[in-house]
Amino acid sequence: MEELDAREFAKARIQKLAQEFAWSPACGPQWPSDLRCRLKEVIGLPIEQVPLNLQTLDSQELDGYRRDTITFASRHGLRVFGYLLVPQNLNSPSPAVVCIPGHGNGVDCIVGIEADDYQNDFALQSVRAGFVTLAIEPIGFGHRKSHIDRERYSSCNGDSMTALMMGESMIAWRVHDALVSLDLLESLDYVDPTRLAMMGISGGGLVAFWAACLDERVAATVVSGYFNTFFDSILSIEHCVDNYAPGLARVVEMPEMTALISPRKLFVESGDSDHIFPITAFRSACTRARQIYQGSDHFQSHEFSGGHQFHGVQAIPQLREWLCSS
Repeated sequence: MEELDAREFAKARIQKLAQEFAWSPACGPQWPSDLRCRLKEVIGLPIEQVPLNLQTLDSQELDGYRRDTITFASRHGLRVFGYLLVPQNLNSPSPAVVCIPGHGNGVDCIVGIEADDYQNDFALQSVRAGFVTLAIEPIGFGHRKSHIDRERYSSCNGDSMTALMMGESMIAWRVHDALVSLDLLESLDYVDPTRLAMMGISGGGLVAFWAACLDERVAATVVSGYFNTFFDSILSIEHCVDNYAPGLARVVEMPEMTALISPRKLFVESGDSDHIFPITAFRSACTRARQIYQGSDHFQSHEFSGGHQFHGVQAIPQLREWLCSS
């Protein structure tokens, strides 16, 4: 009996919701600011600011770039682990990219230290394209797994549920780390603070997308394997707890959030056989985003043949064109 199915009951309710923020051309100039404030409230931002206290643990000269292993403070009692990749023969001030991995063994998988089957070493793609690249470890993965789950694949679910019990969310925790990463890049004299970008896959795509929505310092964003609709993906297919925040379904749909990025530059990509971010919903989300961008080429999308993976074949060259052309 359908009336015994709580998930179907919830989906039927969600389909009937009149969300607080629905974009239209008639939206006034205050609309983006109001939505940003509302989204911060829902996910649990802002988080306190602390001095970066950057520490370099190791530095290696590799093929065409330097890799610094670093940590820096994001809040009282919590530090971010990452790799700062700096191209040789850098023309400074240079554009810079924050790279955030998705679910897996962590940031080592996007900088060529550990093998990976879906992220395609995209931080290496970034530095080899000439960008200063800051690859950060998300809370719950790799070097930042909580001690209680050290032997497990990740501590993502437990950490996310802890955040929810505190009236916050893993979205806020990870986005805050990404925004502090912008602070770090701005502090480097060889980085151009007007040419900062975010790039991520899957859960890292979530962080990149939300960071760009909430902070106008992000000049360009690449989102792989995340851009979709909340209804057709996050609310219809089983996902990790880190994707959820109380009341979000009542506030806004994901495509409408692109109005917080426009007219800044946004590139989204998705595989045509991605099993957790359906391609039909990706297409409809892109159609809505193009309406919001009013046909501007500052929004670009790419549908490739494949599953849930980082592709980058069009995204990386487009990011170079956006950030490196004079």
